[in-house]
Amino acid sequence: MFEVLVFVYENYWRGDACPELQQLGRKLSAHGFEPEEIHDALVWLDGLNSAAQAIRLDPSSAPTAHTPSSPLSASATGLSARDTAPTQHQSPHSLRVYSVAEQDHLGAQCLGFISFLESAGVLPPHMREIAIDRAMAAPGDPVSLDELKLIVLMVYWSFGTEPDALVLDELCDDTEHRVAH
Repeated sequence: MFEVLVFVYENYWRGDACPELQQLGRKLSAHGFEPEEIHDALVWLDGLNSAAQAIRLDPSSAPTAHTPSSPLSASATGLSARDTAPTQHQSPHSLRVYSVAEQDHLGAQCLGFISFLESAGVLPPHMREIAIDRAMAAPGDPVSLDELKLIVLMVYWSFGTEPDALVLDELCDDTEHRVAH
């Protein structure tokens, strides 16, 4: 799925420049991606589009990390209306507490990276919540740091904004080969 997301990010400069999901699916198939990968990526992108659209329409309705993006997924997961209720605007002094499921699925490295982006002021709360929501919807246990970086890039992409150069470098940099000084 992540290879498909990389392709979409590299070939469509903004989320609104991306074709409708059915047409995108045909284009991905023509490029040789496997049908299962395409399906998983399109479902994931649909959730991303729904979350970003909800924020554009009502910024106070940012999803919580466990909030499904559609009514269908809410009924499929068995979450109550209380669990899917819109959240209130976050105070600058508030603290994000991660559930056990989020901690397990994201892992310490990804949670640390999210904290780093937040403390640097480049991942506002509404984008953080969408990134967490989409990371929770991603396969893998735990999600790798490279996958999380792609997810954060896709969240920026869905809003039609590009992170500044230093943030983009951090999100695109392969930290595996860094030498600590």
